[in-house]
Amino acid sequence: MPPAPQMTRSTGVPHRRELTAAEVRRVVLASSLGTVFEWYDFYLYGSLAAIISRQFFSGVNQTAAFIFALLAFAAGFAVRPFGALFFGRLGDLVGRKYTFLVTILIMGASTSIVGVLPSYAQIGITAPVLLILLRLLQGLALGGEYGGAATYVAEHAPHGKRGAYTSWIQTTATLGLFLSLLVILGCRVALGTAAFEAWGWRIPFLLSVVLLGISVWIRLSLQESPLFQEMKRLGKTSKAPLTESFARRGNLTLVLLALFGLTAGQAVVWYTGQFYTLFFLTQTLKVDAQTANILVAVSLLLATPFFLVFGALSDRIGRKPIIMAGCLLAALTYFPIFQAITHYANPALERAQATAPVVVVADPAGCSVQFNPVGTSTFTSPCDIAKAALVRRGVPYANEAGTGPEAHVRVGTTTLVSYDATAADARIQATAFETPLDAALDAAGYPTAADPAGIDHPMLVLLLWILVIYVTMVYGPIAAMLVEMFPTRIRYTSMSLPYHIGNGWFGGFLPTTAFAIVAATGDIYSGLWYPVGIATATLIIGTLFVKETKDRDVTE
Repeated sequence: MPPAPQMTRSTGVPHRRELTAAEVRRVVLASSLGTVFEWYDFYLYGSLAAIISRQFFSGVNQTAAFIFALLAFAAGFAVRPFGALFFGRLGDLVGRKYTFLVTILIMGASTSIVGVLPSYAQIGITAPVLLILLRLLQGLALGGEYGGAATYVAEHAPHGKRGAYTSWIQTTATLGLFLSLLVILGCRVALGTAAFEAWGWRIPFLLSVVLLGISVWIRLSLQESPLFQEMKRLGKTSKAPLTESFARRGNLTLVLLALFGLTAGQAVVWYTGQFYTLFFLTQTLKVDAQTANILVAVSLLLATPFFLVFGALSDRIGRKPIIMAGCLLAALTYFPIFQAITHYANPALERAQATAPVVVVADPAGCSVQFNPVGTSTFTSPCDIAKAALVRRGVPYANEAGTGPEAHVRVGTTTLVSYDATAADARIQATAFETPLDAALDAAGYPTAADPAGIDHPMLVLLLWILVIYVTMVYGPIAAMLVEMFPTRIRYTSMSLPYHIGNGWFGGFLPTTAFAIVAATGDIYSGLWYPVGIATATLIIGTLFVKETKDRDVTE
C-alpha cells in the first residue's frame, strides 16, 4: 500500500503527490473488488426475483407474489439510509478501513444464508419473514459500503484526477450485476431450467462464501486513508458526525441539494437502465429469463467502460454538465426507447395492440388498484376480476368509464362480460368468462410468450446499451462530486445519507412502483412516468442550485 503523504507542520495539509501506477492499481483494486462482490451479493436477489416470488411467496396469486418479491427486494433499499447513518458515523469516528470489514462480513453472511433458507412450502410464513430480515441486513451493510469506498479512493487521488479514480468505484455496481447474471446463466445452462428453478438458484447465493473470504482478505490488506490518519493525529476528527452533518444549516442544505439535485435523478436512471429493463423484458414482454439475462449482460459489458470515460471527462469539463445531460436524455427518450424494445422483443404483442386493442369498460368506483402490498386485500368485483385476468396473461389494456355493476372486456370487436367473485356460482361464471377470454385473446394474436424467432437480438442490445450509457453519464462522475461537496471530518456521513436515500428509496422502489402503476392502469409504458418525473425534477434542481465541484480541495 502507498505510504501516507507527508504533512506540513504549519497547516497539517498533506502534500498531494502523484501516485505511481502500481500504487493506483493497489488502492483502486483493494477498494473496488470487495465492492464488486458486495454488489454481486445484493443483486442476486433482484436478478432472481421471479423465482424467489414462487419459492417464498407462493401463498398468494402470481401477480401479488411478484409484487411481494419486489417489495422484499426494495426492503433492502429501504434500510440503506439507516446503514449510511450508522456506518457513516463509524467511518468518520474510527476510520474507513474498519467499516469496510464490518460491512463485507454482514453482507456476505446474510447472502449465503439465503442459499440454505427453507421455502414457503417447507416452513410457511416464516420463510418470507426470514428472507426479508436477511434483505434488511444486506441493505444496512450496503448503506455503509459505498461511502467508504468512494471516500477512500478520492482521498488517495491527486487533484485533477478524482473523477478518473473514483469512476472505477462506479463500475463496481454494474460489474457486480454482470457477475451475478453470468453466474446465474452458467448455473441455468449447466443444470437446465427445471433443476435451476427447483433448487439450482441457491448455488449463486452459496458462492458468496467464497467471495466473502476473498473480500475479507482484500480488506485486511488496506491501510487507513492518509487524510483521515492525519486528522486523527491532529485531533481534528469530528466528535459528533451526525450533528455536524444534519443539524447545521449549511451542511444540511448541501445534503438536501445532493439528494434532490443529484442522487435522486441518478438513482432512477440507474435502476431503469439496469433493472427495470430486465423486469420489463421478462414480466411484461414475456421474454424467457435466459435470453433476457444474456441481452442485459451483453449491454452491460459493452457500456461499462464508459463509466471510466465519463469519470475522466468530468475532471476536464466538470461533473455537473455530464450528470445533468444524462438526466435530460433519459427524460426525453425513455418512452420511445421502451416502445422500440417492445417492437424488437415481442412484435406479436405490438401488432395485437394495434389491430385488436383491449379495453376494460367499467364504473371506476367498482375498480381497485391492482396492488396488494400486505396481502390482506381481496379483488372480487367484476372490474377487478377482468383486470386481474388480463394482468396474468400479460395483456395491456385501456380503461373506459362505464355505468352499473357490470364490467366488460372488449378485445377488438369481441365483448365479454366479467363476473362477481362473491356470487354463489362464481366458479361456473369464472369458466364461462376466462375460457372465451383466452380464446378471444388468442384469436386477436396476443402471445402468451415472446416468440424466440421474432426477437431482434442486435437491436435490443443496442437499445439496452443506450439505456446503460445514460447510467454511465449520471453515475460515472457522481462519487467524485459527492466527495468534493463535504469536508473531510464528516465526509463519510454527509455523502452517504443522500446517496443511499436517493438510491435506496427513489431508485430501490422504482421496480415496485412502476410495476404497480402498470398493473393499475393497464398501460405497459405508464410505469416510466416515475423515473421520467424524478429525473426531470433533479435536472431542474441540479441545474439551478447545485454548484460545480471539480476544482475543490478535498484535504480541508
